[in-house]
Amino acid sequence: MPIIKSAIKKLRADKKKASFNRSTKTKAKTAVDEFKKILSLESLGKAFSAIDRAAKKGVIKKGKADRVKSRLAKKIK
Repeated sequence: MPIIKSAIKKLRADKKKASFNRSTKTKAKTAVDEFKKILSLESLGKAFSAIDRAAKKGVIKKGKADRVKSRLAKKIK
């Protein structure tokens, strides 16, 4: 455990960020899984939205978001 005051604050902030990142990533994965179960344009839009939100927040990289979206769009064709 950290002893220095700033390190304690950093640890607390890191826990909050990790929790946020985990929930954002889970929402994106859930949206993708929903799309894979029900191949529809509505679920594709929800998946795209969740992926874009995760990329915008820096939870996943932009390239990965683009790659996943491309693969999902291929499935709808």
